Amino acid sequence: MSIATILAKLRDHDSLRKEEIDEFSSGLANGKVSDAQAAAFAMAVCLNGLSEEERVNLTQAMRDTGKIQKWNLPGPVVDKHSTGGIGDNTSLVLAPMLAACGAYVPMVSGRGLGHTGGTLDKLESIPGYRTQVTGEELELVVKEVGCAIVGAGEGIAPADKRLYAIRDLTGTVESVDLITSSILSKKLAAGLESLVLDVKVGSGSFMKDIKPARVLAQSLVRVGNGAGCKTMALLTDMNQPLAHAAGNALEVKSALKLLRNEPGEERLLEVVLSLGALLLANVGLVDDEVSGRVMLQKTLETGRAAEIFGHMVHRLGGPSDFVDHSYRYLSNSQEMEFFLSSNSGFLEKVDGRLLGQAVIELGGGRKMANDILDFSVGLDQFVRIGEKVNEGDPLLRIHAATESQVEAVKILLSQAFKFSEVPVVIPGVMIETMK
Repeated sequence: MSIATILAKLRDHDSLRKEEIDEFSSGLANGKVSDAQAAAFAMAVCLNGLSEEERVNLTQAMRDTGKIQKWNLPGPVVDKHSTGGIGDNTSLVLAPMLAACGAYVPMVSGRGLGHTGGTLDKLESIPGYRTQVTGEELELVVKEVGCAIVGAGEGIAPADKRLYAIRDLTGTVESVDLITSSILSKKLAAGLESLVLDVKVGSGSFMKDIKPARVLAQSLVRVGNGAGCKTMALLTDMNQPLAHAAGNALEVKSALKLLRNEPGEERLLEVVLSLGALLLANVGLVDDEVSGRVMLQKTLETGRAAEIFGHMVHRLGGPSDFVDHSYRYLSNSQEMEFFLSSNSGFLEKVDGRLLGQAVIELGGGRKMANDILDFSVGLDQFVRIGEKVNEGDPLLRIHAATESQVEAVKILLSQAFKFSEVPVVIPGVMIETMK
């Protein structure tokens, strides 16, 4: 069947057979599908949608256009994916904790997207850390250490890589069908037994409202399971930063604080334990989620998770003593200044998107794809929703390269906080679970 005929079927709301989806995906990867045809496909899917069966077939077809990792390990291979948020450094903590529990975690991560931070950018604030490795090296590191957090290798789901670039130019990024197949085609190429998804909801995420977030989570869970990977999702709150820091080196410091079992990152810990317990129970390493939380907590108390994180950092090119002496390696900003409240009252709302934009303005995120990041800048020591402040109290601390950056960011931050004269409900970080 010709590509034009496949596009006409999509246009006319006719279902596509698996063979037709396979043919189109192969054409994306080998160049037989033109840019115009790829754009037409993306727009037709965005406007008319796909059935669940078509989503599964598209996900598997795009996965199969590239390399698929094969594993021969004495434990289950698992991973986690987040839809992105502010101060979301979950991966840095969760991967070594899962490895300490007997799972193997080939975590393929990404860079900052829009106002949300990227796991690879955070890890690259560690001198020498390599986020790009061959499939062979990834296999060796995961086997030796138990986990590796890296970028997608060459040849992973090339059909998705091509289609994603087209979507970015054609206003079709928001399609749930295409988001689902894009995320899962790359994750399934890692040869996973189980996957948990952290779907963020709130002002600091791409989905501010619960309804579209729930639709996406349901799609990801159904398609992941339909494609043969045990998949679950958690909807979590992103109406304020998850960790007490936003910015690359600052978020690594935050992760190390939790890995050392130090107090102060309770929201982050709750998300980590919830995601990890789901995975451990789903692959049979524990009997239930309660047991999973206990096992994960012990990896922090014994120092085993921190040890594995340090081993991973060193194995991927970083310092051998990073965990114990991170202060020697993580850069500090030239300027540090508290942002003070102009109001008294209970903190009611935080505009997470503005916080993310503030980090970008400081140089901690990209405005253009080839921007060079300043790993030292960002925000930390956030006041949390529900806390009472007086006029002149600090709401957060700014880390900047210059005083002029501090002043520019203050203008953004002045619009980011809303106060109440009466106590407000403190939001929980966990919203909903989908299995």
